[in-house]
Amino acid sequence: MDIKALSEKYFNDYAAIRRHLHMYPELSTQEYKTQAYIKEQLDKLNIPYQEMADTGVVALIEGGHPGKTVMLRADIDALPIQEETSVEYKSTIDGISHACGHDGHVGGVFGAAMILNEIKDQLHGNVKLMFQPAEETVGGAKRMIEAGILENPKVDAAFGIHLRGQLDQGIVGYKDGAMMASIDEFDIKIIGKGAHAAHPQLGIDPIVIAADTIAELQNIVARKIKANEAAVISVTDINSNTNAYNVIPQEVALKGTIRTLNEDIKKQIPPLIENVLKGQSIANGSTYEFQLRSDLPVLFNNKETNKIAVKAMEKVIGKENILELDDASMGGEDFAFVCQEVPTTYLFVGINRDNINPVHHHPAFQWDDSALKISASVLAQCAIDYLNN
Repeated sequence: MDIKALSEKYFNDYAAIRRHLHMYPELSTQEYKTQAYIKEQLDKLNIPYQEMADTGVVALIEGGHPGKTVMLRADIDALPIQEETSVEYKSTIDGISHACGHDGHVGGVFGAAMILNEIKDQLHGNVKLMFQPAEETVGGAKRMIEAGILENPKVDAAFGIHLRGQLDQGIVGYKDGAMMASIDEFDIKIIGKGAHAAHPQLGIDPIVIAADTIAELQNIVARKIKANEAAVISVTDINSNTNAYNVIPQEVALKGTIRTLNEDIKKQIPPLIENVLKGQSIANGSTYEFQLRSDLPVLFNNKETNKIAVKAMEKVIGKENILELDDASMGGEDFAFVCQEVPTTYLFVGINRDNINPVHHHPAFQWDDSALKISASVLAQCAIDYLNN
């Protein structure tokens, strides 16, 4: 079977799917029209499906021979970003765009589905197609797992892709082990005592305490975590809810994120943050509130499915276009929940062409449809080789 030829055969069809979704993006948990369109396209292919997790879809291609089940995943939600491109298929929805490339993830999985559906009689097992909502916010992958996507039939392995602006088009990157970071989010409230700015001695200044706290949080990474371990603590918002020049506020709120590539380090950091806050309170007479939300675990690639993926990629893009990445990404991805349940491989598909250098989550984010051929071919070949191995 010539997977590259089949990818070319169906290219216009799955590129059209990508463009349609790009024109009509929907935010997380609101992907009802996206869901309806995905079902419409599956109907055209005679691939059975069911709705899941409110706005998600799971479909099943049954092979001609008994065997295992492999899952291919695409996230379907868009971002609250106004698109600033001149492409003919630019977003028609004000303030919303596919600035992270999820339309391309859906297009790539549909391309693989078209290929696999044509040759399903040759497959030893089944292919599940996971069209997942809410990757950008509440973690739609976890919701689909809770709804049973990994059962009936039981999923034995899964493959996913993400478009990557830092890689040249034609290149696919992979990494054994930790591929993307865990994400925790925190809210801190530092409660002092308000006063007139001319008489700070009469108050307890939460802004000064907040400044010291932010500096000390960086000291956690610099001096409490092993130097060869990746960890990030970023305070991303500070707010005192006052616009006055002559008022020391009563309290200051901080928001931020914690990212690591090691689940043990992930567990170590929150108590260290608490220690900083306790120390500041003792030193300054202030109080605090600390809330932590654990959003995502580490996305961890399995060595065995990685081996299958590398061999598959050699067949469709050539060994010279496969890049073993030196470093993991400190970005997060809720495909990590799937990684906790079954062996998985997550791949970065390059989209940098003609030095455009696409920047994800940017209003001018854009890339060429031809990258979809690589996504479709790679995902299809990974599924074939996993099932027929």
